[in-house]
Amino acid sequence: MELGDKAAARRFGHHAGMDIAMTLPTMLPHDRDQFVAWCRAVDEGPWSSLAVPERITYTSHSLTVQLAGAAALTERVRLWTTLIVLPAHDEVQVAKDMASVDQLCRGRLTVGVGVGGREQDYRAIGGDFTRRWSRMDQQVARMRKIWGQEPPFEGSDPVGPPPVQPGGPPFVAGVVGPKAIDRAARWAVGVDDPSSITSVDVAALAAQREKVVHAWQAAGRTETPHFSSSLWFALGPDARDQLSGYVYSYLRIFDEGYARQLGDGATVHTPAALRQAVEGARQAGCDEFFLVPTTADPAELSRARDALGI
Repeated sequence: MELGDKAAARRFGHHAGMDIAMTLPTMLPHDRDQFVAWCRAVDEGPWSSLAVPERITYTSHSLTVQLAGAAALTERVRLWTTLIVLPAHDEVQVAKDMASVDQLCRGRLTVGVGVGGREQDYRAIGGDFTRRWSRMDQQVARMRKIWGQEPPFEGSDPVGPPPVQPGGPPFVAGVVGPKAIDRAARWAVGVDDPSSITSVDVAALAAQREKVVHAWQAAGRTETPHFSSSLWFALGPDARDQLSGYVYSYLRIFDEGYARQLGDGATVHTPAALRQAVEGARQAGCDEFFLVPTTADPAELSRARDALGI
């Protein structure tokens, strides 16, 4: 299944064989005017896709609400979820929500899913933190049945609406380990690797891509998997402190000392560093590279475009 309009990718956000995508500042406090400005500016180009991430117990906005808003405010750009923490949710409701978004955006949706690692987020919405990997496999299969208008139980009406895309939006797996990649090869069109979120290690990212390609081949898949990754960045006033503070705030739920270390070591806070990171992702073989802002200021989009010359 195609991930977006390839002709548009050549015109917008195409960086020597790699598409450059942008993420909404969903994790940060912002108002309506800022949200509208981000959606419309990203849709104007040069970005290939517009992503919406998910977290529950944080300053973040609702993924579903922001995704629906973006679907209504954009016309061209591909929409992504990066990522829905699927095992924390009821998959029938997620299938209904995503089909509704697919209708709003006229079939421009890609559904990125993962298991997450924050038990706090699961607990906040009554999710089950156990057996996350195997349950996600089952949930993906059931979502496809729901999208195919198979009733959720005997005697029930189908769950509408049907998605625009035949068979439903494509799934991308947010996975890292070899077992998880092998599982994803059974049902995803590609992998979104989160390991480059604070910096790009070209050799490590290229090795991860090779693991994904080999997993697809081992699963008997004949198509080449879509491979993407993401990066936090800052370019505005006090960019270094902004990036460091954001990384610390976002990751301290796991370990405060480690989060501080990662924040202090985050280097993509200059135009030169952003260009180097994007070039590194291209060299590693990424098909698409998602930039993740650490500010809700829409001017960050212009700064990123100027830095990359796109």
